Amino acid sequence: MSIRLPLRWFAALAATLWLVSIAGSLHAQTKPTRTEVGGDRPTSFLWVGNSFFYYNNSMHGHVANLARAADVKSGYRGVSVTISGSGLDWHDMESYFRPNAIGRYSFVADNQIVFNTPSKRFDAVIMMDCSQCPIHPQLTSVFHEYARKQSEIVVKHGARPILFMSWAYKDQPEMTAQLAEQYTIAGNANDALVIPAGLAFAKAIADRPGIELYQSDKRHPSLPGTYLAACTAYAAMTKSSPIGNTYTAGLDPELAGFLQATAWKTVLDYYGK
Repeated sequence: MSIRLPLRWFAALAATLWLVSIAGSLHAQTKPTRTEVGGDRPTSFLWVGNSFFYYNNSMHGHVANLARAADVKSGYRGVSVTISGSGLDWHDMESYFRPNAIGRYSFVADNQIVFNTPSKRFDAVIMMDCSQCPIHPQLTSVFHEYARKQSEIVVKHGARPILFMSWAYKDQPEMTAQLAEQYTIAGNANDALVIPAGLAFAKAIADRPGIELYQSDKRHPSLPGTYLAACTAYAAMTKSSPIGNTYTAGLDPELAGFLQATAWKTVLDYYGK
């Protein structure tokens, strides 16, 4: 005797299992030991990464807009140094601190140029490895090696290292917990704050399964994805809620509000606040 079940039953089961997989990946096993950047609140940031940063007119610009919308006198300044497909080991961090080079001047309103203080380029450096590197069997050791080496260079130059936890591929949600674990371990080992952007992606998808945070390649962020990551970075680095921030990146206000709330809840949960 055989029992035939309707196709919609299998579809519902598959959807349920997918949501369970997402919900089970909202945390890292290891808890972060650093929950603040430390010292005076940084205002000048160097973003070192790859295309996950530069999509949608670059994440550092969205964080700057959030900071300025919250406080027009925030003094936030961000510079992005990205290489397509790069891991941490691709970047010559020492060269990014050479005199009269990156960050020497900034473009402000009306395309005016402001020359920045030459003695100290950046207060903090936000670093991201390639999307698979921290969990790839051949590259995870390289990730930890260069998280240490790059953090040491950053500290030597008087800045603070920050690690940016990237998100899972759309069709591989199990990557979330794996990436969260490795980034948290690396953050703890190098006394570096970790921005839990990957956990924010997983939470947004768990709470609103129809949301589209990805490009069609299922890896790079859509504009809502970049905005969610930017809100998470802003919340993590400033310890200020992005909820109600007037900068919405042109998104529907209801969607922007949902992403702001998701980012803030993720930051509070990750740091155990």
